Amino acid sequence: MNIQIEERQSDSPFVERIWRSQPGEPGEFTSIATSHWELVVWQENGTSNIALRGPETTATSAPVPADSVSFGVIFKLGTVMPHLPVPQLVDNQIHLPQAAGESFWLHSSAWQFPNYENADTFVDWLVRDGLLVHDPVVDAVLRGQPQELSIRTAQRRFLQATGITHNVMHQIERARHATLLLKSGVSILDTVDQAGYYDQPHLTRSLKRYIGQTPTQIQDKKDAQPLSFLYKTSFL
Repeated sequence: MNIQIEERQSDSPFVERIWRSQPGEPGEFTSIATSHWELVVWQENGTSNIALRGPETTATSAPVPADSVSFGVIFKLGTVMPHLPVPQLVDNQIHLPQAAGESFWLHSSAWQFPNYENADTFVDWLVRDGLLVHDPVVDAVLRGQPQELSIRTAQRRFLQATGITHNVMHQIERARHATLLLKSGVSILDTVDQAGYYDQPHLTRSLKRYIGQTPTQIQDKKDAQPLSFLYKTSFL
């Protein structure tokens, strides 16, 4: 199965990436671990659907229905919906109910389904209405900047805003970074060194948990199961 994924950056400080996919045929793919939560819209059998999904702390196998077209908005770490805490989304997804016509219900209001082209405007509307905010403590923790808050308080704020601990985020991002290295042709031993793993078994255990494949399977472009959207991020 071949999944065609197109992605772009956003001018919004709340958004990490915007993507869309058009799978050529039904099948299965590996949904890899991710530190971020996202809003996903898809059409299946002519019906629009929308859900809030992630973060995902392990790799899982996911089906791709026939003729399914989807797009998603991946939010930056620390971006939250105050009425829907991110911890509720960890390894989970919440489907938003449909309203009349091409609209859905979100926080007691009907919203038009966004699309790949107007996703930035949709995010701006959410921010305007107070449905999307950002916790600056998360940015400070990621940059390693001194905090007026105690370490324990900063860690608790990070967990509340992202749904995962800073250590879990680091492990997920390192595995994704290592996967990109392997896919670009870097050898397994060099990937161990560049991604900061202790040895090859350590790399293998991490990739099997967070990516769902061994280093050799990732390098095998012919037989490996397709992976979900994998993009280059700052290695933390």
